[in-house]
Amino acid sequence: MTESTASSTAPTVESPLRTLIVGAQMLFVAFGSLVLVPLLTGLDPNVALFTAGIGTLVFHAVTRNSVPVFLASSFAFIAPIQGSVASFGVSATLGGLLAAGVVYVVISQIVRLKGTVWLHYLLPPVVVGPVIMVIGLALAPVAVDMATGGTSDAIGYGRAMVLSMASLLVTLVLAVFGRGLIRLIPILGGIVTGYVLAALMGVVDYTPVREAAWLAMPEFVAPSFHWAAVLFMIPVAIAPAVEHIGDMIAIGSVTRRNYLDKPGLHRTLLGDGLATCTASLFGGPPNTTYSEVTGAVTLTRAFNPRIMIVTAVIAVLLSFLGKLGAVLQTIPGPVMGGIMTLLFGSIAVVGMNTLVRAGKPLTAPRNLVVVSLILVFGIGGMQLGGGQFTLQGVGLAALVGILLNAILPRAEEE
Repeated sequence: MTESTASSTAPTVESPLRTLIVGAQMLFVAFGSLVLVPLLTGLDPNVALFTAGIGTLVFHAVTRNSVPVFLASSFAFIAPIQGSVASFGVSATLGGLLAAGVVYVVISQIVRLKGTVWLHYLLPPVVVGPVIMVIGLALAPVAVDMATGGTSDAIGYGRAMVLSMASLLVTLVLAVFGRGLIRLIPILGGIVTGYVLAALMGVVDYTPVREAAWLAMPEFVAPSFHWAAVLFMIPVAIAPAVEHIGDMIAIGSVTRRNYLDKPGLHRTLLGDGLATCTASLFGGPPNTTYSEVTGAVTLTRAFNPRIMIVTAVIAVLLSFLGKLGAVLQTIPGPVMGGIMTLLFGSIAVVGMNTLVRAGKPLTAPRNLVVVSLILVFGIGGMQLGGGQFTLQGVGLAALVGILLNAILPRAEEE
């Protein structure tokens, strides 16, 4: 990088007021997706706000405040957390997420010592692509059940479909036709639309809001360790860890800096891992780099990492507003279900795109075997073992893919 380039991208001196305003705007951009993960997985949204803020501060401490990113939970964790909470409970799931954070930390240290070549060899697109597809499709029936009112006792099928499809439609319109900052908040727009419509229908229960205090401590939950939950969750860290490299390249292309070299991929991965571990200790979803914020940085040219520090502090402060968390918890299930139908499908498309960009023939015997077994084992409900050592879902699918990729002979062109 030349001196002129470096100087052109150096953080400029900004007024405290502008830093505060832009920092608050960044949280607004991330807010819809930030609270979506806890609302869909049974975790506390106030805790998620707190841990996103604390996790971001941890990340910036590790990376020496050099990357303009705000951390929150990857959508890749939604389906696995839902499955784990249903099978093992919230506390054991948090223990599994803590283990996933440790995996991040281990990967970061191997990258520090060995570079990234081994990572691409162990996790090529033929493994990562279908694993991401499994993450998106494994619990697709849950999204449909929520969208059609199956999880809501007080909302029948007709009203549920109106709410879910209205939320979905607004999300689609904003994502496809929106411009500027509007295009960055399609999920938030869909949630607000569905909530207002539900309020007009009279199906929103405001009792939790009336009973909640204005100021209250977030309901922190400590993790516990259950071998099955740990084995279930650890492989889930694979997809976000690989996606993290793409996130760092993307934000680097915007700011014209090479973050893979400085502060270094090992430091950014370590920041993600420690942020995820910290979040799980308090009862929040895992923290990873966040695509919506990358888009907002591109649009606003807010390259100063200090802005994200402000965003993190605001998130922590908002987490103590008890009324805010209560309002979020009154969002009807069909509203979230409508958005989930798009969300889970889009995750699957990301996996498909990973395979397409790799350019490998999927009908070649080796690739056909790897992709087919990952998809069927992950989506079909295959499980190995029993009791505390059950391995199933995306965890089993990822393990099968890694083993097959390591064992099966590679084609000559590879």
